[in-house]
Amino acid sequence: MSTLFSNVTALLMDDARTVLPNAYVLVEGGKIVSVSQTRPQGFDGKQVNGGGKVLMPGFVNAHTHVPMTAMRGYGGGHDLHSWLNDYIFPAEAKWDDKAIRICADLGLAEMISSGVTCLCDMYMYTPTVAQAIADAGMSGNVGVGAVFFGEKFSEAACADCAKQQALFDRWHGYDNGRILVDSSLHAEYTSQEGLVEWIADFAKTHGLGVNVHVSETQKEHEECKARHGGLTPIQYLEKCGALDVRATAAHCVWTTPEDWAIMAKHGVTCVHNPASNLKLGSGVAPIPAMKQAGVNVALGTDGVSSHNAADFFFDVKLAAILHNGVGCDPLALTAWDALEMATVNGGAALGRKTGRIAPGYDADLILVDFDAPNLIPCHDVAENLAFAAHGSNVVMNMCRGKVIYKDGQFLTIDMERVKKELSDYAIPKLFD
Repeated sequence: MSTLFSNVTALLMDDARTVLPNAYVLVEGGKIVSVSQTRPQGFDGKQVNGGGKVLMPGFVNAHTHVPMTAMRGYGGGHDLHSWLNDYIFPAEAKWDDKAIRICADLGLAEMISSGVTCLCDMYMYTPTVAQAIADAGMSGNVGVGAVFFGEKFSEAACADCAKQQALFDRWHGYDNGRILVDSSLHAEYTSQEGLVEWIADFAKTHGLGVNVHVSETQKEHEECKARHGGLTPIQYLEKCGALDVRATAAHCVWTTPEDWAIMAKHGVTCVHNPASNLKLGSGVAPIPAMKQAGVNVALGTDGVSSHNAADFFFDVKLAAILHNGVGCDPLALTAWDALEMATVNGGAALGRKTGRIAPGYDADLILVDFDAPNLIPCHDVAENLAFAAHGSNVVMNMCRGKVIYKDGQFLTIDMERVKKELSDYAIPKLFD
């Protein structure tokens, strides 16, 4: 099916940072076919008159734990390790497939309504999460988040190895690549060297990426150095071969210039999670310095449990103003820098052609209503999007050419069912 967007201002997210007024964007078969200011000749398919709204690429949430939406605000006011051990891990021990699905649907709905079309999720019960993403019509990279606390690692002794293989066999490449599987390691501090090497080898054998938490807290960073002869988490992961493939390192708050050089050499993406890092008191990742060192930087919410919301426009704004304030430099991160982190940089991090309006890219597109009071007047489209827009300004979300949200209505998720099941089953199970 073909769809032609007309009467829109298109934010292309190309290298020239083009804002194209009076644009026509043609979509066919889930891909963007053409972008111009001239109506394609002979077009007779479905036309969407944008009414002067802004058409931009959908957001890429490059690091999240989507079922944790059910833990919104739970155990607040603690550092990362106390929060995990005293609140989150006990609740997670009560998860089952049904609760995971309910809570995943809730989290995906919140993302969809604020313009996210693609996400990278690391969590438990991963096949259930993958099914939820698929049913929601979104694209996603999913991974198990492998851990091992035993005395001696072996593939047979670590249940997550079998889970990673089963996830790959069932889901990798689903629906022409709409769902991809990454080889996923929770972190250095929840594993052993044998598991890190297994995850790295699995990724290399199957042509996958690696996702991992890195240097989120100073404690994590320093304890890794103590365990491994002074090696930082990034240096340790490099030693184990985990950076020899497309890799995303979430957080990177306490990484060093030496780490950044390694990341740039291997093409490792830092996924910045500013809201989560601030809320948990973990610190502020040195994003401007990392960018200057040549590291690709994408953007993520982390879990709503440590963020409290999944409105991605908030994260775009926070990412920019945080570093401008910390660095006392209004140009430390510009509006365009933040928008690139949320779109095209995220697409590159996940190995996808998304995050840009250009021929050949996935038709992952959102319409933003610039008639809303918070977006009037508009002197600069990028400035408005980065610093003034809210998720509530999104009036359409299209993933791979299929509209999954329009004018406040979810077209792929039954929100009444989700709210009822959340109240009747998931919340009582997890917290009673």
